[in-house]
Amino acid sequence: MPIDQHLLIAFLITTAIAMITPGPDMLFVLGCGMRGGPRAGLFATAGIATSEALHVAVAAAGLTALFAAVPIAFTVVRLAGACYLIHLGWRLLRSRSAAAAEEPDSVPWTAGRAFRSGLITNLLNPKMVAFTMAFLPQFIAPELGRVWLQFLVLGVIMIAFEFLVDGAVGVFAGRIGAWLSRRRTARRRIHQATGAIFVGLGVRLAVDH
Repeated sequence: MPIDQHLLIAFLITTAIAMITPGPDMLFVLGCGMRGGPRAGLFATAGIATSEALHVAVAAAGLTALFAAVPIAFTVVRLAGACYLIHLGWRLLRSRSAAAAEEPDSVPWTAGRAFRSGLITNLLNPKMVAFTMAFLPQFIAPELGRVWLQFLVLGVIMIAFEFLVDGAVGVFAGRIGAWLSRRRTARRRIHQATGAIFVGLGVRLAVDH
């Protein structure tokens, strides 16, 4: 395997620390789990992991140079991602009255919807592409050759960490959310908390330069 062993150990330690540190992805999965249960939490994680794979491919191809050459592209994609998150949060906040009245949710948070939301939200965050582009090369040894394979190996490891950590968060949040959703007041709070999380993430993405 064309991977420097010392760099690999450093990568494993750094990635583990980065993944267990709460961030936008973890908060998103937390909200999905609370809203739709353990299955939705897992599928949201799967969506995020899929987008991470695309980020690794983009980073390996050097496509991030587009954002440096055309700065407006970064801004457009960043704002699109922010608007999508705020849209999701606003819909959840508006649906809280239905939850309080014990009516079925008009737009169920299904596994498929959780996957699509995780995928789109992460894909529309160019900072994740930029982070991957800046992070992975630190652990690449060009002199060993087959740089694309080194990117692939490190990318698979990073995605595995993402799925394990955020997946566990999603399942835990889903179990807590399912237990709380049987209580009328708590059910309303889940809508409010999840919607607020998504809106907050969207605002943060929009204003964070």
